Amino acid sequence: MHTETKQSGSQSEAPLSSAQASGVSANIAATAPGQLRVIKRNGTVVPFEASKITVAITKAFLAVEGGNAAASSRIHETVAKLTEQVSSTFKRRMPSGGTIHIEDIQDQVELSLMRSGEHKIARDYVIYREEQARKRADKQALSPATAQAAEAITVVQPDGSRAALDIERLHTIVSEACSDLDDVSETLILDEALRNLYDGVTLAELSTSLVITARTLIEKEPNYSYVAARLLCDNLRAEALGFLKVADKPTQADMHHLYAQALPAYIARGVELELLSPELQSFDLARLGEALLPERDLQFTYLGLQTLYDRYFIHSNEVRIELPQIFFMRVAMGLAIEEDDKNARAIEFYQLLSSFDYMSSTPTLFNAGTLRPQLSSCYLTTVPDDLHGIYGAIQDNAMLSKFAGGLGNDWTPVRALGAYIKGTNGKSQGVVPFLKVVNDTAVAVNQGGKRKGAVCAYLETWHLDIEEFVELRKNTGDDRRRTHDMNTANWIPDLFMKRVFDDGEWTLFSPHDVPDLHDLYGKAFEERYTYYEEQARAGKIKLHKTMRAQNLWRKMLGMLFETGHPWMTFKDPCNLRSPQQHVGVVHSSNLCTEITLNTSQDEIAVCNLGSINLPQHIDENGLNLDKLQQTVSTAVRMLDNVIDINYYSVETAQNSNFKHRPVGLGLMGFQDALYKQHIAYGSEEAVNFADRSMEAISYYAIDASSQLAAERGAYSSYEGSLWSQGIFPIDSLDLLEQERGADYIKVDKSQTLDWPALRELVKARGMRNSNVMAIAPTATIANITGVSQSIEPTYQNLYVKSNLSGEFTVVNPYLVKDLKARGLWDGVMVNDLKYYDGSVQQIDRVPEDLKAIYSTAFEVEPRWLVDAASRRQKWIDQAQSLNLYINNASGKKLDITYRMAWYSGLKTTYYLRSLAATGTEKSTISTGNLNAVSSGEQMGGPAPVPDACSLDDPDCEACQ
Repeated sequence: MHTETKQSGSQSEAPLSSAQASGVSANIAATAPGQLRVIKRNGTVVPFEASKITVAITKAFLAVEGGNAAASSRIHETVAKLTEQVSSTFKRRMPSGGTIHIEDIQDQVELSLMRSGEHKIARDYVIYREEQARKRADKQALSPATAQAAEAITVVQPDGSRAALDIERLHTIVSEACSDLDDVSETLILDEALRNLYDGVTLAELSTSLVITARTLIEKEPNYSYVAARLLCDNLRAEALGFLKVADKPTQADMHHLYAQALPAYIARGVELELLSPELQSFDLARLGEALLPERDLQFTYLGLQTLYDRYFIHSNEVRIELPQIFFMRVAMGLAIEEDDKNARAIEFYQLLSSFDYMSSTPTLFNAGTLRPQLSSCYLTTVPDDLHGIYGAIQDNAMLSKFAGGLGNDWTPVRALGAYIKGTNGKSQGVVPFLKVVNDTAVAVNQGGKRKGAVCAYLETWHLDIEEFVELRKNTGDDRRRTHDMNTANWIPDLFMKRVFDDGEWTLFSPHDVPDLHDLYGKAFEERYTYYEEQARAGKIKLHKTMRAQNLWRKMLGMLFETGHPWMTFKDPCNLRSPQQHVGVVHSSNLCTEITLNTSQDEIAVCNLGSINLPQHIDENGLNLDKLQQTVSTAVRMLDNVIDINYYSVETAQNSNFKHRPVGLGLMGFQDALYKQHIAYGSEEAVNFADRSMEAISYYAIDASSQLAAERGAYSSYEGSLWSQGIFPIDSLDLLEQERGADYIKVDKSQTLDWPALRELVKARGMRNSNVMAIAPTATIANITGVSQSIEPTYQNLYVKSNLSGEFTVVNPYLVKDLKARGLWDGVMVNDLKYYDGSVQQIDRVPEDLKAIYSTAFEVEPRWLVDAASRRQKWIDQAQSLNLYINNASGKKLDITYRMAWYSGLKTTYYLRSLAATGTEKSTISTGNLNAVSSGEQMGGPAPVPDACSLDDPDCEACQ
C-alpha cells in the first residue's frame, strides 16, 4: 500500500472550507520571496519540503516492486528524478514563492509518474488516493437522521438575528480538532453534539455542545482531551479576534496569517484599556507577530487550555482578548523588556515557553507585560517582637498577597504566652492570637481576585508556644485560637532530632529569654541551647518547660496525622548548606517549603520561580543533555530578568532581591519522564534517574548563572559566599555532616559530571544569583503543560480533578497507550479503573510489569519518595516541595518516615497524605455520570474535600 504524498499531516485531513479558502490569498501575500508553502487538507499551512515527496514516491515504488537489491538502484534514481520534476514545476510556476494545496502536489506526482512511463505505479497511486478520499468522506459524514435534523436548526447570533446552522464550518472545526490524533471520531462528535441541539440554539450553546461532547469521551480515549481543547480554542478565537476586530469566525488554519495581525491589535487595545504596559509598543510587533507559531495551539489538553482561559488570559469585562500564542509572547516580551536586543530575546523566550519545554510560575504568567509586573512567587518574612512590627508584618502580608505572592512568616522571635511585657507590666498572650489575624488577612486579600491568599507560619521547636502552635488546625477547642485557612510548619533544629533519636529531654523557652537561639544553628546552637538548659535548671530562667523530646515528637506527628499540619522542616541543613550563610540566617521556608533564603527585620526574602518540563527532554536515548542545557540557559536568564523587572509592593523585598538576586529553577513532570522510559517510581532505577537528572540541571543552572555574571556582573553579596569559596551544593553536604555528626546522616555523594572544571569557571566569573534551584509544587503550570506536577507520583490513573476552572476527568495517557499496545484497553478496563479508584493493582488482566510502572502515589512505598528526594537534595542550593504519601498510616509509619527524611539530609517536607481526597464515584460505573466527585478520607479527618483551590487538596494551586 502506498503512502499519500504529504507535507506533514494525517490522512484524515478535511477538504478546505470556504473560510479557509478565503485565507489562501493572505497566506500567499505573507509568504517570503522565493518560499513555497503547502496547504494541508485541514487548512494548516506548512513549509514545502521536497524530501516528503521523495519519501512518498519511494513508498509507492516499494509497494509495487518490492525492496530487492536489483530494484533498489533503479528506484533511487527514478525517485530522485521525479522529485526534481515535481519541485521544479512549482518553482517555475511561482518563482517569487507562494502557496500550493496538497491535492495539487499529488496531481503533479501522478502526472509525472505517467509521463515517465511508470503506468503501473501511477495506476496504483490513483486507486490509493481514491480509497483515502472515500475514507475521509466516510469519517466526516453525519448519520442520515442527524443530517436531516441539522437542516431544521437555526442559530441565534450574538446580535439576536438567526442564521441556518453552518454544517460546513462545523465540519471544518471538528476536522481541525481531530487532525493528527489517533482513535478519535469526527462523526461521533458531530452526531452527539447535534443530537442535543434545538432550533433557536445560541452560538455560544452550539460551541459549548461540541466541547462538552468531546469532554465526555476523555475517559475512554485520552486524545479527546486535545480535541476538547481545540474546540475550546475555536470559541476563544471568536471571542478574542472579534473583540480586537481582526476576524470573524476564524478557523485554526486562518491563524497562520491572523496571529501576525492580531498581535499589534492586541497590544494597542491592551494599552488603551490600561491592562498592558505601554512599553510593549516599543517592540518590533511585525517581527514578533511573524514569529508566532499557531500550530502550538494544538498541543494543549482540555484542562490546560481551560485553566488558561479561566484564570490567565487578560480580559476586559470578562471578554478574553488574548490567544494562547499571544499570551506566551506577552509574557516573553514582559521578560525581555530590559534586554539589549529585546526583540530577539522575546522570540527566544517565546519559543521556550510555547514549546512547553519550560514554564514560568503563575505570578509571572499573570503579570508579565502589565502595568504592575509582580512576577515573583514567594516572599519570606521575619516577624519582630513588638506590636508595631507585628502589625507591620501583617500589612506586608496583605500587600504581597494582593499581587499574587505566596508567603512564609517566621514567628519565632515573638515572645511566648505568659512572658513579661515591660511596657504594660503585663503578660503576653503569645503567638497564637496574632496568627488568627494572619489567617483572616489571607482570606480577605485573595491574590488579586485570581486565587486564594496563602500563607504559612513557621515556629522553632524550642518555642514555649509550640504545643499550642501544632494544634492550630484542629477542628475542636477555642475557635479564637484556631487558624483553619492558613498553613503551619515546624522549624526543627538538629539537636531536637538527636534528642528524639536518643530519647533525651527537651526544654521549651520564650524567645525574649533566649534571643540568640533564633540566629544560631549547628554546633553553635547546641552549645548555647545546652547553656540555657543549665540556666533553667539553676532557676535563672523561670519561664520554661521540660519534657521528653519523644513526647513532643509524637504530638507533632499526631497533629500531622490528624490535621495535615504543621509540616516538618529542618533548620540546620537549610542553614549549613546555604550559600549565603555569611550574610544572614534562614529562619523559615516559604508557603510550599522549597525556598530557603535569609530573612531579618530589614530583609524580606524574595524568590522567582520557573520549572523545566522534564519529559520534554527525554528521547529514545534517555535524558537529552544538549537540549536540557539549552533550556536551562534560557530559563535562568528569564528568571534573572524577573528580579530587575519585578514590581515590589514592599521596599524591604526590593532591597533584598537586588542585593542577592536569588532564583529557583525547578522541574515538573518527573513521573512522566519515568513513564517515557518505562521506569517504575518505586525502584532503584527511578532513584538513580532522580539523581542524574538533578545533577545535570544543577550543573547547567550553575553554569548559566555564572555566564550571566560574566555578562552582567556577580550579585553584590557574592564575596564570602560558599560559591566564592568553591563550595557547591554537593560539597555543602560535608559541612552538614561535620556539624551534625556522621552518625546522624547518610547521603549518597556520587557524581558523574566535570564539577572541578565548573568550579574553576565560577571562580573566574562569579555567580549572578545567590541561589539558583528550588523545586516548587507546579500544580497549575503542570496542568497548563499537560504533565504530572513537580516530582509527584501519579495521584490516580483515572480520577476527577476539581479546581477553580471546574471538574475534569483525568486519565493516564501512558497507561492507556501501553494497554492499547497489548489489546487491553476497552470499556471494561475503564469500568474497572473507576471501580478501583484509578488503581490497576487489583485488575487481574493487567500484566505485572505494568502494575509496577503504573503504581499510584499511595501504592509507592514512602522510602522511594524519600530516597529520590535525598538524591535530588544533594544538588539543590534551596529545597523541594516534597509531599509524602503513606497508605494505612500509623504512628510507627510516620515516625520511621520522618526520621528517615531527616536522616537522609532533606531540608524540608511538605504535605503528608494518607488517602485520596477526591475520587470517581463508584456509582458512575452504572449511571455513566462521568464527573461526579465523592468525598474521601484524607489526613485531617473524614471531612469532604474543601473548595476547589484549597491548600488541603492534592493539587494545591496556591503558589504555582
